[in-house]
Amino acid sequence: MTLVENILKLKKEKKAIILAHNYQRPEIQDIADYVGDSIELCMRATEEKDAKLIAFSAVDFMAESAAILNPDKKVLLPSLGARCPMAQMLPAEEVRLWKRQHPNVPVVLYVNTLAEAKAECDICCTSANAVKVVSSLEADTLLFGPDHNLAWHVEQKTGKKLIPIPKKGFCPTHLLFLKEDILLAKEEYPDAVIAVHPECTSDVQLVADFIGSTSQICRYAKESAKRKYIIGTEIGIIHRLEKENPRKKFLPAYEGAVCPNMKLNTLERVYLSLKEERYPVTVPKSVASKARKALEKMISIVSMK
Repeated sequence: MTLVENILKLKKEKKAIILAHNYQRPEIQDIADYVGDSIELCMRATEEKDAKLIAFSAVDFMAESAAILNPDKKVLLPSLGARCPMAQMLPAEEVRLWKRQHPNVPVVLYVNTLAEAKAECDICCTSANAVKVVSSLEADTLLFGPDHNLAWHVEQKTGKKLIPIPKKGFCPTHLLFLKEDILLAKEEYPDAVIAVHPECTSDVQLVADFIGSTSQICRYAKESAKRKYIIGTEIGIIHRLEKENPRKKFLPAYEGAVCPNMKLNTLERVYLSLKEERYPVTVPKSVASKARKALEKMISIVSMK
């Protein structure tokens, strides 16, 4: 049997589902039950009532969110080293410090944070729903972390003041995109649409035709009549875009935009994760209950029409 066949056999035997983020290796995306962004995948997991096991091929904070929202299921992270550097930039203690400095100011945290930080916030958001979440709050000034580029984007859309915590939290992969590179690509492909993630710098966002999360970029590419796209996010998404839009052309704005942490997950590690049920993700109950409230509050707001 091939490695893929073994994975599929184990998945069936253990009543497992495989979730893969849009940045995962193509071969992992191809065997996953669902491919999407972090919260999209966590919510998919809650809908799988018969599943007992979740192999979450992504990074640490995403698997934590899945464990928080699916307490009745065992969540596995195929590679222990798959940690999000941005999430590490905002430990719980720093959130508490900013809260003491700005009492009575609501705290909105990007889902790209560890559970311990989520437990300290009022509500979570994703890059797809950050504008809606912030707009739903009555306050005109909010603490927002950890990505200051996403904070800038939300400020432009809402007119509210967002105090970034920490001051310069960022995604190392999205910082690799430079305005000059994108303008050069546009010069070479003048008919191409520039679609970038809001974790890119404000300079890059200002020259883009479309700014959105991974799920929003995928939806936009599918619905748009345009044939060529310059994509400003981690290159793993190109595989999904090409599969879903075989007659369209997708060009990475920077070919070196690879998240090494996302790419730590391999077919071999997914197989071993299912076979040996390693590495289970655990979140202390006291932390999970508080973080769940912040996540569920976000979900309820986003679900409102």
